[in-house]
Amino acid sequence: MGKAFIFPGQGCQKEKMGKDLYMQFPKARELFERANDFLGRRITDVMFFGNEEDLMETKNTQPSVFLYECILAMCQEDVKPNVVAGHSLGEFAALVVNGTISFEDGLNLVLNRALIGQKACEKHPTGMGAVIGLSDEYVSKRIKEIWDESGEPVYFANYNGPGQVVISGSRKGVRLACKALMREGAKKAVPLAISGSFHTPYMNEAREELGEIIKATKFSSPIIPIYQCVDALPHTDPEKIKNNLIQHITHPVLWTDVTHNMVNDGVTEFYEVGTDDTLEKIVERMYPSLHSQSLLDVPTYAGKVKNYKVVKE
Repeated sequence: MGKAFIFPGQGCQKEKMGKDLYMQFPKARELFERANDFLGRRITDVMFFGNEEDLMETKNTQPSVFLYECILAMCQEDVKPNVVAGHSLGEFAALVVNGTISFEDGLNLVLNRALIGQKACEKHPTGMGAVIGLSDEYVSKRIKEIWDESGEPVYFANYNGPGQVVISGSRKGVRLACKALMREGAKKAVPLAISGSFHTPYMNEAREELGEIIKATKFSSPIIPIYQCVDALPHTDPEKIKNNLIQHITHPVLWTDVTHNMVNDGVTEFYEVGTDDTLEKIVERMYPSLHSQSLLDVPTYAGKVKNYKVVKE
């Protein structure tokens, strides 16, 4: 199977993101301007010249990450993936790159995902927390016990890698869980600066609303498979991909299993399509003998796109 493009999710937004792409590559300029026209506003001004506060606005964050990832993948000429996978929000960019949905349809879905998700976040006082250094089984057992003891819901949201998970639920429940898990040996267990409980049943209403938009969107047979977060399996059937995308709104991100399954199916090279090396580091920890790098390091971008080039010590 060979090469995989892996697309990170929300949180990798950076000031000036995409500016070098726009300046150096005619195709990037064309795609960015198509996005401006579609949105009826110059989101490029926010991406290239806005500050961190501008990028954190709901209408900007997810579309900016989506656009950067799509355009980074679509402009390079040196690596052709055999499969793709996206972590949470990154799945939408992966679906554009593998031909399942159009560039504009992907942008429309991501914008609606952001706005609809924000409504759900405002309705419930919820949050998320990162836990590092404990087994998935132990964290799963303890958050259930903490929920039973306190009456405060706590769920798994992301299985990011061995000993690296994200929990989600009521703000009080997340705080209680993080404090307990730190006492019990976690290297890190801290609430995240995220208002919302993504990939949990708190998003049921958002799934219903966004689901109708996804159902009305044209999904085509992809040119290469996508490993989806909801079941960690490769898919090429448009209807199955569509249904999985709807379910993934309330379902945990099974990224650990996605990585294992890609390797078991023959992937030996991973290219992270984003501004940093978050997913690349996960691959390195899980499979240190395999090749993993940022797509920014391929020859297409050498010496041209430097704002977010990952420099390893």
